[in-house]
Amino acid sequence: MSAPPQIHTIVSMPFTENTYVLWHTGREEALIIDPGLEPELILDFLRDHALVPAALLCTHGHGDHIGGNAALKEAFPAVPLFIGVNDVPLLNDPELNMSAPFGLPITSPPADQTLREGDVLDLAGIRLEVLDLPGHSPGHIVFLLRRQPPIVFAGDTLFRGSVGRWDFPGSDGNLLLTGIREKLFRLPPETVVYPGHGPATTIGHERATNPFVGLGR
Repeated sequence: MSAPPQIHTIVSMPFTENTYVLWHTGREEALIIDPGLEPELILDFLRDHALVPAALLCTHGHGDHIGGNAALKEAFPAVPLFIGVNDVPLLNDPELNMSAPFGLPITSPPADQTLREGDVLDLAGIRLEVLDLPGHSPGHIVFLLRRQPPIVFAGDTLFRGSVGRWDFPGSDGNLLLTGIREKLFRLPPETVVYPGHGPATTIGHERATNPFVGLGR
């Protein structure tokens, strides 16, 4: 098995949203997962490490996870933008993407490609599988990197000790909790979870201890 990709976390204020930059040492192409509201931090990191984005990958369309799309597309016009097919309407609607209610109306450039369950991306030497996991938003997806240990970029589905909110327009708590239990919790316990907010965790830890979906609840 090839070496794992480098993974760098950039935390954007004011919602402490996690943007992830993935790349292989020795390659200039990088994947950007969930460009946040401080895109200058992402652009500075790319410049400092001589990286060029191969794709912008959005787990969902809420404003704090798409806030950097426009700046990155302006800096790199050819970079493709990917999002789950059912979250496309959120990209250009500040009400739906929950940015207007927080006083930060945001729109994003349109998606270049939409994603759904079973799609596989092979970009920048990194192979990611797409899983549908709606509930926090109508078209929320997660990205799974199958290696040892597996890695999942979970967006706002599963956090360390918590789960994504389901009190937003288009949210559905039953879908969210069922998806976590039936998809994420079937991954190996050593699977590392990189969430949309907060610290990384593992599937095993959350199965055992998460007060919303863990086996001990």
